[in-house]
Amino acid sequence: MWRYIKWTFRIVLFLIVAGFLHYTLPHHDIVRVTNTYNRLTTVGSENSWAYAAPDTGTAESTVTRDIRFIETAFPGGSVMVYRNEDTGWVWPPYFKYDSSNLQAEAGNLKSTAEAPKWVVVTHYGWRFPFLSIYPNAVSIREATGPDERIIPYVPIVVLVFLAFLVFMVRRMWLQFWERTVEPAAAEVGEAWDGVEARADAARAGAKGVFGRLGAWLGTWRKKR
Repeated sequence: MWRYIKWTFRIVLFLIVAGFLHYTLPHHDIVRVTNTYNRLTTVGSENSWAYAAPDTGTAESTVTRDIRFIETAFPGGSVMVYRNEDTGWVWPPYFKYDSSNLQAEAGNLKSTAEAPKWVVVTHYGWRFPFLSIYPNAVSIREATGPDERIIPYVPIVVLVFLAFLVFMVRRMWLQFWERTVEPAAAEVGEAWDGVEARADAARAGAKGVFGRLGAWLGTWRKKR
C-alpha cells in the first residue's frame, strides 16, 4: 500500500513540474499573421492566473482589460490567437515591456493565403478557448519558410540545468543519509540491542533467584 502511495505522489509531482515547465518555457510557432487588434477582455478568477498583473501593460481594471491580440494561421490551415501583454518583472521572467512595438511588428508582417509571409512567433502559455486563455507572444520575426527548423536552445539549457540540479541534490541527500542518518540509526539499534540484552539478563537473573527460592521452599516441604 505504501509503495502505491509513494509512486502516486511521485507521478503527481512529476506532472505538476512538467506542466509548469511546459507553460513557462518558450515555444516557437511558424505561422502567418492574419490580423492584429485590441479588445476589452474580461479577466475573472477562473483565468486571471494566465494574464499579466493588473498594473502591467494596458490594464483598465482588475476585471476588464484592453488587451492586444494577434491572429495567425499555420501552414496546414489551423489557426492560433496570441495575446500580447507585457510581463514586467513578475513571473514568468521574460521582462517584456515592448508589447506596443511587437503589435506594430506583427501588423507590418500581415499577409494573405495567396501571398504568405511566414513568421516565427515565440510565446509561452496555453490556449484554452472555454476559459478565454491565450498564449502570450514574446517576440516575432520573419521565417525563412514554413519548414524552417528551430532548435529550442532555452528549453534545452533549462532542462539540462534542472536535471543536473536534481542529480546533485539527490547525490547530496544520499551522502547525507549514508554519513549521518545510517550511523545514527546504527547507534540507536546498538543501544536498543544493549537495552534488550540487559533486560534479558535481568529476567534470567530474576528467574534464577526465584528458582533458587522455590527450591529452598521445596526442601522445607520435604522436611515436613
